[in-house]
Amino acid sequence: MAFKRNIVLDNTLPCHRYIAGLSFLLYAVFSTISQVQSETLTSHALSMYGDIKYGADFTHFEYVNPDAPKGGHVRLAAIGTYDSFNPFIIKGLPAAGLPMIYDGLLESSQDEPFTEYGRLAETIEMPDDRSWVTFTLRPEAQWHDGVPITADDVIYSFELLTTTGNPFYRSYYASVEIVEKLGDRTIKFTFNDGVNRELPLIMGQFTVLPKHYWETRDFSQTTLEPPLGSGPYRIETFDAGRSITYSRVREYWGKDLPVNRGRYNFNQIQFDYYRDATVAIEALKAHEYDFRAENISKEWATAYDIPSVKSGDLIKELIPHESPTGMQGFFFNSRRTKFSDPFVRRALAYAFDFEWTNTNLFYGQYTRTKSYFSNTELASQGLPEGQEKKILEGYRDRIPEEVFTAAYDPPSTDGSGEIRENLRTARALLETAGWTVIDGALVGPDGTKMTIEFLLVSPAFERIVAPMVQNLARLGINGKIRIVDTAQYQNRLDEFDFDVIVVARGQSLSPGNEQRGYWTSEFADLHGSQNFAGVKNSVVDELVEALISAPDRESLVAHTRALDRVLLWSHYVVPHWHIQSFRFVYWNMFGKPEMPPKYGISFPNTWWYDKPKHQLLLANNHTTTDAPDPAQNESGDSNTDDGAPNSASPDEFAQAERDTMIYLAFLGIMIVVVMLYLRRRTKRPT
Repeated sequence: MAFKRNIVLDNTLPCHRYIAGLSFLLYAVFSTISQVQSETLTSHALSMYGDIKYGADFTHFEYVNPDAPKGGHVRLAAIGTYDSFNPFIIKGLPAAGLPMIYDGLLESSQDEPFTEYGRLAETIEMPDDRSWVTFTLRPEAQWHDGVPITADDVIYSFELLTTTGNPFYRSYYASVEIVEKLGDRTIKFTFNDGVNRELPLIMGQFTVLPKHYWETRDFSQTTLEPPLGSGPYRIETFDAGRSITYSRVREYWGKDLPVNRGRYNFNQIQFDYYRDATVAIEALKAHEYDFRAENISKEWATAYDIPSVKSGDLIKELIPHESPTGMQGFFFNSRRTKFSDPFVRRALAYAFDFEWTNTNLFYGQYTRTKSYFSNTELASQGLPEGQEKKILEGYRDRIPEEVFTAAYDPPSTDGSGEIRENLRTARALLETAGWTVIDGALVGPDGTKMTIEFLLVSPAFERIVAPMVQNLARLGINGKIRIVDTAQYQNRLDEFDFDVIVVARGQSLSPGNEQRGYWTSEFADLHGSQNFAGVKNSVVDELVEALISAPDRESLVAHTRALDRVLLWSHYVVPHWHIQSFRFVYWNMFGKPEMPPKYGISFPNTWWYDKPKHQLLLANNHTTTDAPDPAQNESGDSNTDDGAPNSASPDEFAQAERDTMIYLAFLGIMIVVVMLYLRRRTKRPT
């Protein structure tokens, strides 16, 4: 409550009393200001709970080589196609690699659970209660056209993303109440009521866009005009829908920042698009590109038994990690009546035989996923206890009793392929929900026959879904597999036009605001949201908000486990599998740091081009004749100021031009001589 006080000054008040009173007032004011200031923190970094690894004087992250050489041209593969350079809206399919052309206010380290260090921001200030945060930009920060990055750009970007961008941004930054410009380089974000320790950190994550560029363009539309950025790379060339090449910016303003040193080492990064993974793998083996993160177990086990792997020219490497593996699974669209009953969803999970699939299709490489936060301390295990149990007790009459009495374990088999007992359990659950088999078809209470379409974008999943479709047929369910292209798939997801899809829901070590977009009722029917399952559950809503407001790590873990347990026992997903290693396949032409990051993929940001290795590779004749030679781009800088390739010096271009002119002049003289000779021959008398 604000109080308004009227002050009347008495002109007859003795001067010394007036001065004394004024002095007391000033003392009180400045004491208050000092007290407020003492309760604020100004730092080079932010952490969820204050545990910052790198001090203000750090020079680089431990998982990089600060002396990594610059140079080389690396080629990567992307699947499908693209039709836009605007990744911030629902419309269109954005090209691979676009984040490389931008900067954010802060940069996350990959060897800490949730700590961010200044990138665009030189300093960060916030109070103990984290009710607001202030960022002061670095004076040297600038766009690729040389225009300084200012507070106006940050404020414009925030407003643009939350009003015109993907609905995700409105959800993620919903707690921001006021955005203020305190100076040309200083921005303050004030948050609404409630405790959310994550808010200052997530404000550092959004991409800053150039106001002077976008205010003359329609941000709501797709575009193939290369956008203006500020990051380490810019778009150099592209063939719409087929390929795109980024070049390292020679005069990148942030190249010597501690968060960037030893990173962004390749002069060019090229993405070529392939129809599907099968074609892409064959292209890799032919060395039409250089590096692949393999995510198909069959291909990892069988596709690379070739001479180049045996010789060591093509390397297969398994790199363990501690990253959260999240939840991949068959997501039911619970908006559809046939999937609205949790008994039905639970029953259908018994038709998936993971053990047989893992043995016969995955070569035993995977572990069954049993949590939405797998491979972390956030995953629920056993029965709830301690603070987690206390949280769940408050919802006992609104959640399944199994939450308290049984540890979640998805249906399992002996791996033989015979799942008669599981199907018997499934029938009993379906009958409980009112579904019965009539003339060989499963029929619901309203007389509708059960049909299920599995919507896929990757043909590689067809072999996994097909056995489940066969098992569903034994329950009287007509299962179908529908494979569509990337554009159609995305459109159908945006419209929630599907029965079942495969979703890989990644998670972080510090879940927060993004959980609203994943699970809450507010986003269940919002076009383009990521609440694919259509979860509308008041308990889930409340747990998500409590998780976001958790005052410390212990509370966050407890609330996350409680949320995990409620989601699992609501059966929105048939859990799949995970692996606790990265599977890399790459041609032996790279250098890399000795220590990989604990919580992320190090390629391509921390690797570099190794010229001697590449020359040896060329000597072994394992490259195609039309492949670009990275050795031609081994210099420290690849771009001129306007972004054109810097493959030759100005003197070399001048010499080439002179040689061309001499050649053309000589050719012209020869043509004239020949024509004169022929003319004289034709006029000679016979």
